[in-house]
Amino acid sequence: MNFDLRGTISKKEGIALEFGGLFGFLLIWQFFAMRVGSVAILPSPLQVMGCFPELHFTDFLVRNVMFSLSLNLMAYAEAILISIPVGFVLALYTPIGALVKRYVDAIRYIPLTAVTGLFIAWLGISMNMKVQFLAFGIFVYLLPIVIQRVKDVEEVYIQTAQTLGASKWQIIWKVFRPAVLSKVSDDILVITAISWTYIIVAELINNEGGIGALIFRSARQSRLDKVFACLFVIIVIGILQDKLFTFIDKKIFKHKYIQQGNK
Repeated sequence: MNFDLRGTISKKEGIALEFGGLFGFLLIWQFFAMRVGSVAILPSPLQVMGCFPELHFTDFLVRNVMFSLSLNLMAYAEAILISIPVGFVLALYTPIGALVKRYVDAIRYIPLTAVTGLFIAWLGISMNMKVQFLAFGIFVYLLPIVIQRVKDVEEVYIQTAQTLGASKWQIIWKVFRPAVLSKVSDDILVITAISWTYIIVAELINNEGGIGALIFRSARQSRLDKVFACLFVIIVIGILQDKLFTFIDKKIFKHKYIQQGNK
């Protein structure tokens, strides 16, 4: 096995290490659960797995998961569709960018839970409000990244396009668009997970269901086994979501993975 700094490992070695890490984590978890000896403080892995039938038949786990997924997917789509064009405009047109740059950077420091009241006042307590709140949570972090990605496009590519007689719109479409989107796709994979961190806040408003609301209700009932089980479900969703986004990314930006394969 290669232990060089930033070395590479085979796919088989990677899978083996992943399973080894999972097994080690479960052993440590089981050890501490046995030492604590109380399901109300730290349930064991077996106790967590054992509560899934109750979650499914009594707490309607699947329905709540689908509700949360729909909220997040709509929030992802809206945040991405707004952040990318706005980021291009602010980065490419200097006067407009200078007008709002400082405020775009500063908005990241707003505690999102503190603006919940504003969204309720503006949009009520409907599902649309929850989507807008989650989309805003992604937007405030994704927008500065898009702006920076546009600025990171190397000048040599722009000058080459200008030498070939490309117009401004052709430079934007043929140079900036592919260069920026191929990198922003990696950022989206990381940033969209933010909406899951605020899912409880969104779903508790006019509780219509969702896994976040289920976690909160289980915690209030001191059912930590259910809380851990729901967190496990979210982790699995996150892993599957990452794999789906990576699959889509490989189909759209094939050149990135060709370059990686040649290294």
